[in-house]
Amino acid sequence: MNKTVFEISKMDCPSEENLIRMKLDGISSIANLSFDIPNRKLTVFHKEGIDQIEKSLLELNLGASRVSSEETEQSTFDENTEQRKMLWTVLFINFAFFIIEMVTGVISKSMGLVADSLDMLADSFVYGISLLAVGSTINRKKRVAKLAGYFQIGLAVIGFAEVLRRFFFNESIPEFSTMIIVSFFALMANASCLFLLQKSKSEEAHMQASMIFTSNDIIINLGVIVAAVLVHWLGSSKPDLIIGTVVFALVIQGAVRILKLGK
Repeated sequence: MNKTVFEISKMDCPSEENLIRMKLDGISSIANLSFDIPNRKLTVFHKEGIDQIEKSLLELNLGASRVSSEETEQSTFDENTEQRKMLWTVLFINFAFFIIEMVTGVISKSMGLVADSLDMLADSFVYGISLLAVGSTINRKKRVAKLAGYFQIGLAVIGFAEVLRRFFFNESIPEFSTMIIVSFFALMANASCLFLLQKSKSEEAHMQASMIFTSNDIIINLGVIVAAVLVHWLGSSKPDLIIGTVVFALVIQGAVRILKLGK
């Protein structure tokens, strides 16, 4: 058995972990994958050469680079029996907040909340693909990934069009209080998801804290809160449109990664 360690510089939340798992699924030489997200490390236990595995990781454009490779006597691995249950839990939380933020975003006229809801939907897609594809063929996984990716891009494009419409036609100012309250609860939801996903892998508090504070999702939530404050302070909808544009761009970036799994 061989053990190869990779540094994945852009792996900063469980969504990237699931993308990597789906990408490497089907490579028969892999015996086990061990993720250390806070330190952005992936350890691959495999039986044969590493070339195919390394090529697949590079195709994801997540900044993968090989750190070390050596032989190991380890041949058995402890599987986390709670992983599937936790994936269902975080999928439910993300999808629930997709609905909550979409509805409140439309009512409060906030593009920041609408865009963040799509980011929640993007995470739901990743977890959903992982769960629905368990035990399925690689071709089915690719079809589901393509469908999710194109749907996500379509929603983001519609969002961009709405941002442009509001920019040129001077829509009314969003309700900043709704933006702050909903984004705060979304932030707590993201923190809970990250805690649940990492709980079984490490009980060390600093590891969990590192995950939470390096999460792109939480940064987005904070961005919407800052935009809400600026909306109220400046009396303008422009900060909301700006954060909406940024988040829509991130949603499309995530969709492109998902589409790469369908190749």
